[in-house]
Amino acid sequence: MAPRANWKGFLRLSLVTCPVALYPATSDTEKVSFNQINRKTGHRIKYSKVDADTGEEVANEDIVKGYKVDTDTYIEVTREELDDIALES
Repeated sequence: MAPRANWKGFLRLSLVTCPVALYPATSDTEKVSFNQINRKTGHRIKYSKVDADTGEEVANEDIVKGYKVDTDTYIEVTREELDDIALES
């Protein structure tokens, strides 16, 4: 896909006006991403989400956002609460 211009305008030099377009120097399609692998086996490394106290793996539907109040105290924060305090821009 051809890159799209970020900005289009005109450059005026005295009596001559030239159209100008600004294009990005890089694109997301050209980026390379890497995976972490085990050097000995060549298998991909995966990270599991584990409860800090029990050591048991936690399912994605049981994971919520929280704000740290004290060293071991957290308050659960919901999406609705974040939407209510969001600034209008």
